[in-house]
Amino acid sequence: MLVYPQLGTGALSQFPIRKERRTRTVINATADGRSIKLADPAAVTTEWQLDYAELTDSEAGAIEAFFAAAEGTLNGFTFLDPAGNLLAWSGQLDDAVWVCEPLLSLVSGEPDPVGGMLAWRLTNTGAGPQTITQTLASPGDYVYCLSVYARAQANTGVTALIGNGRMAQSVTTGWNRITFTGTGGAGAESVQFGLEIPAGATVDVYGPQAEPQEGASIYRASTLGGVYTDARLRDDELAITSTGVNRHSCTVNIINVNHL
Repeated sequence: MLVYPQLGTGALSQFPIRKERRTRTVINATADGRSIKLADPAAVTTEWQLDYAELTDSEAGAIEAFFAAAEGTLNGFTFLDPAGNLLAWSGQLDDAVWVCEPLLSLVSGEPDPVGGMLAWRLTNTGAGPQTITQTLASPGDYVYCLSVYARAQANTGVTALIGNGRMAQSVTTGWNRITFTGTGGAGAESVQFGLEIPAGATVDVYGPQAEPQEGASIYRASTLGGVYTDARLRDDELAITSTGVNRHSCTVNIINVNHL
């Protein structure tokens, strides 16, 4: 699949990032003068403006090669939102996008680390490890960061999962944010993210987040997630300016429209 490239640093973009989301409401005027209003999800438009500076020769070359492969605005591609949470329904762990193994019970409405009641209690009632995962249609070659706030009733451990990568993490009785950076798998067209809970353990979790970069940023609750599988370039021209030896700048505009 055609995928928008990451930079050599593992980031997908540089600051500042401009993201604009436009929605539409359909209004139906009835014969008796009333109005019925409904959201029109098929008309959502999202645009990103990515401004780059101090790009190396290889980074500028990767963007230029991608632009040529997309043939400007002609071909769609997969774009991972650099300003969003890639995971869908990050605050709703019982949604169908999450795959929860049968002996892992979920209870919502637990106290969370920011003073709310949006944490989830995960209890493994089995004799072996149990996982909760979400698989995204994202490139395995990317660098990702998975993060989640976690605490336990007694000190224990969990395992963070990105593709085939695993990392054991300690969980204490106080809230801490655990992070894991890794890649999905060379050439893979989907990546699985999740947590593995050991047998008999009870762990409270809040704010699972996956990002296309090496480090975790502030948690952003998500519903639809940040993987756009049919994004397009907004322009048919790409201007790359050389500002010095091995230094380049450019601006890339990307658009995703649900009904196209």
